[in-house]
Amino acid sequence: KADQIDLLNRSVQYFKENTEFDRTSFAREVFESDEVVDRFQKFGERYGEERALDLDDRFTISADAVKKQARVFKSVLKLDKNFHIYIHGDRNKIERGVDEAGRKFYKIYYEQEL
Repeated sequence: KADQIDLLNRSVQYFKENTEFDRTSFAREVFESDEVVDRFQKFGERYGEERALDLDDRFTISADAVKKQARVFKSVLKLDKNFHIYIHGDRNKIERGVDEAGRKFYKIYYEQEL
């Protein structure tokens, strides 16, 4: 789940920082491995073929649409019914693990408490 949030944050950041969408540059900037980039490209091709759509590899990004949709994206880790953790930044500062008793946990690293 934390990885999904990180991916979502990188996607939103791409749309905020660019005025034009380019499928290849998006894939390289957002996905961490060449294997995932390749799977993303193949998924786009297959999706278009199955639905008889001609998907553009490039298009102009609407800043208003990005702003509106960014509010919809959830960057929240929901843990049991006890905690909701809002994630807005660096995924590398979150560590996931399991203790000796089999309980799952997250370690969160930070510089200062605000």
